Parts: sequence; structure tokens; C-alpha cells
Amino acid sequence: MNGFNVFTGQWEANAQLALDTIAMRPTRGMAVGGFGVNDMQWSHLETLSGNPPGSYPKESIRVYREFQLAAGVSFIDQWIPENPLSMRDQGYGDDTARGATTGAHQIVRDGMLIDSPEAAVEHMEKFLFPQWEQWRHNLEANADAEVRKRIAGEVAVQQLFGMNMLKGPYGGFFAFPGFLYGHYGYSNYFMAYALYPEVIERGFRIHADASVLHNRIAARAIIEGGLPRLLRLDHDMADSRGTLVDVKTLDKLWFPHFARAIEPFLDAGIRLIWHCDGNLMQMVPRLLECGLGGFQGFQYEDGMDYEKICKMTTRDGDSLFIIGGVSVTTTLPRGKPSDVRRQLDWLVEKGPKVGLMLACSSSIAPGVPLENMKTLIAGFRHYREHGRG
Repeated sequence: MNGFNVFTGQWEANAQLALDTIAMRPTRGMAVGGFGVNDMQWSHLETLSGNPPGSYPKESIRVYREFQLAAGVSFIDQWIPENPLSMRDQGYGDDTARGATTGAHQIVRDGMLIDSPEAAVEHMEKFLFPQWEQWRHNLEANADAEVRKRIAGEVAVQQLFGMNMLKGPYGGFFAFPGFLYGHYGYSNYFMAYALYPEVIERGFRIHADASVLHNRIAARAIIEGGLPRLLRLDHDMADSRGTLVDVKTLDKLWFPHFARAIEPFLDAGIRLIWHCDGNLMQMVPRLLECGLGGFQGFQYEDGMDYEKICKMTTRDGDSLFIIGGVSVTTTLPRGKPSDVRRQLDWLVEKGPKVGLMLACSSSIAPGVPLENMKTLIAGFRHYREHGRG
């Protein structure tokens, strides 16, 4: 398949800026990237894109795209135009579906009630581990078709974007073992993690076996499809206090299987960065040792040391790729326009000299003052047009 090669020579300035930044080339201006600017407040999406009230729920994809372009976004990996439909201006409502980590009264998987760590372990061994084995066999049998499907999906979204905003790979492009709190709830899972580490490690190993094949397919799609060679990995493993489990247990149970799972990307020369939620400082050097090449997000108020991280290097001694985000938990919702400007200036001043994109630290919940959003977008425009000058 031709993939993104069909777009050669057609990229406009904003998308080209993203391509140059990803390639770690010096640029005059600064790209705006990550998953774009995922503002969950409908009125913001409409007002800032120049659409009348009520437009977003009627034409969510069009209005969301126009908002991203109006915000000056250069690069989007996670294309989620209908994501804000799940939330009103006042936040989630009482009719929101409850899940294992969001207040479900009961957690039921494959007809099994998960009400203890033992029930979680029983379900893993009876259902989940065999499902992962079958997933691995299916990947082996359908590798070429999976490559074509991923390339075609990225080309279709890029065509929707047009040539002034770059689509990067994300959903369906990476796999690695992770915590299963989304399956079993926090209490059940982390009690199982503590009480039955041998089962947990076996699950990490089985998942990593399948992930190697999955990621080999994804790496083929990125290379053969001419897609941007940047992939953001995303899995919440910390809260504001630190990692959700003792990091020393991760050294023994998780990191070896994680490192094995991501090898196909590293072998293909694809840069991996990590989305940071919570305080991940203990994990940062370990992730770099596994081969990661940068970070995105940052909850500064929880202890993520942006300045320290930006001075770090990859395991090969190269500069890191950083997507520095204005805080969606403090600065944007509770600060003033001057605070937004100050944090943008700080991100630029302390960020790496090449390989720096600007964005928000995560999705923007309803309630951010419109003036703060306007200031944010004006700041993006300033640095996109003038760079550090």
C-alpha cells in the first residue's frame, strides 16, 4: 500500500512543522501536538471554531475538526471527535454507565461475580489468559491483513484532516501488559497482585507474548505505510503519591515483559513516548532504560519534575522528545490568563531545544474559563509563528 506516501509534497506548513519536530530537526516555530486539544466543553468547541450554539452535538466530527484547526493543532495521534459527547457542560450525569473503577455495584465478567482477589485470579486463569493465547494465534494467522487495516485507517483519517494537520498512529498500534483494575476493580486486582504475584507475572508473560506479535504488525504498518515514526504509549500506573504498587515489584514482575513487548518498535526505529498521569518519577529512568524516547502530559502538582526530565537523555544518549502540556488540573481551570501565559513560557524555556511540542497535559474538563482557552490558543499561535524568538 502507498499509505502516507501519497501525501508527499502536499503537506502544508503546520503539518510539515509536526513532521520536522518528530524527526528531531531544528524548527523555527513550535508544533502543537499530542491528542490535540481535547476540550470537553461543547460551548468552547463551537465558539472557538466559529460555529453557532448547538452545532457540536449535531455535527460532532466536523465541529471538532474545525476546532482543532482553529486551535492551531499540528499533530494528533488520538482522534476522538465524539469523546466530548459523553459529557455535558456540568460534567458526567447520573445516567452515566458505571464500570469496575467508576462505582459499579457489582463487577461481573463472563458470568462470574468478581468480589474478591480469588475471584479475579480464577477469572484470569479460566477466561482471560486463554483469550490472550487465542489473540496471539489470530494475529499470527492474519498479520498481512492487520497491517493493511492499520494503514488504511490512518490514511482515511489523514484525508479527513486535510494537509495542514498530521495524523499519528495511536489506537490499535501498541500493546503491552498492564494492570487489570479496569477488569476487576482496584481492590480486587491489587489484592490479587499482592497475594498471587506468580499468577500476575504469568499474565504479564502471556500478554507480552501476544504483544510482541501485535507490535511487530504495528511496526510494519508504520514503516510500510510511511506513517510518522512516533508512538505514544498510554497506561495509568500511578496516582498523585507515586506508582500504584511498589516499584520494586514492577522491576521483578512487569518491566522485563514490558521491555520485551516494545522491542519490535525499537528495532524498527520508531520513537516511543509515555503519557504521564500521576507521579511517575520513579518509573521515568526505568522507562528510559527500556528504550523509551520521551514523555507527554505531566502532573506538575503531583511531583513530576518537568525541568529534570527535559534534561535527561535516552539510553543511547540522545535528547528526549517532549510534549509539554499546560496543566488541565490547575492552571487552565483555576488560573488566570496570566498564569496560562506564564506556564507556556516556562514549558518552552525549560523544554528541549529540538523535539518539543506544546499541548495540554490531558483532556480539558468542562468549567475552564473561555478567556483561559483563548489565551492558550493565542500562546500556541505565538510560539508556532515565532518559536523561542
